[in-house]
Amino acid sequence: MVRDDSLGSRIFDGLIVVVLCGLALLCFLPLWYTLCVSLSQKSYVAAGLVRLWPVGFNFSSYQQIMGDAKFFNSFWVSIKRVVLGTACELTVTILMAYPLSKSPRQFRGRNAITWFLVFSMLFSGGLIPWYQTVKALGLINNLWALVLSGSVPVFNVILVMNYFRNLPKEIEEAALMDGAGPWTMLIRIYIPLALPVIATVTLFSMVYHWNEFFSGLILMTREANYPLQTYVQQMVVVLNTRVISQDELKRLNDLSNQTLNAAKIFVTMIPILVIYPFLQRYFITGITLGSIKE
Repeated sequence: MVRDDSLGSRIFDGLIVVVLCGLALLCFLPLWYTLCVSLSQKSYVAAGLVRLWPVGFNFSSYQQIMGDAKFFNSFWVSIKRVVLGTACELTVTILMAYPLSKSPRQFRGRNAITWFLVFSMLFSGGLIPWYQTVKALGLINNLWALVLSGSVPVFNVILVMNYFRNLPKEIEEAALMDGAGPWTMLIRIYIPLALPVIATVTLFSMVYHWNEFFSGLILMTREANYPLQTYVQQMVVVLNTRVISQDELKRLNDLSNQTLNAAKIFVTMIPILVIYPFLQRYFITGITLGSIKE
């Protein structure tokens, strides 16, 4: 019986490994296929001959993207947006989540504010009021329009709030007995203990600010102010409307919308792929503990 149980356990573990490897392969194959398409000639892509390896290997798509100084300008705009946006969101999220994690006896307005946040998450004010508000503040064509317009992520606030609520109450009681005030408890106790959920919402914020393109399209009227995602969305339109040289025409003959779009997608997701492994180890813990209400 012991031998059978051991054999059954090994078989079950083997099946889990096979399933996980299959899921990992399913996640990796779209990335690899995108890279193969971006490195292939347009005729082979259009004919559907690209499978698991580039056909007609060339770098024309990447030369078209990287050869324009506007690309690097948009890249720099996105870097600034990610840094400032993530910093603002983390500051607002932590400062809102900490008092909301207290009981109604400690913070009387807690329930009303919490329901207000939930309502605002479920029912948006609408695109036109959002645009009119940003315009009234004089933030059109300003980087802060991209940063401040989404600086109160309600889902992240709720996630951090629930994580704070699950921390042992004895820690707070001991800190109070030692004379610690609210700011001391937040900075020296709550934040260090909440690193998993803070890393999780940091990842959420970075991915949002890096991938979001619509607000750049609406709030920026000058191409020099476009973030990277907005720039790559508009690249094909610009190429089809401006006068191009013979060298550019020759290079464009090797391109198609599919190859160019594949190159755009691959280039824009590289920074997130580089950053994600450093935050991954906190991700599951932050999501699990932050999503459970005590």
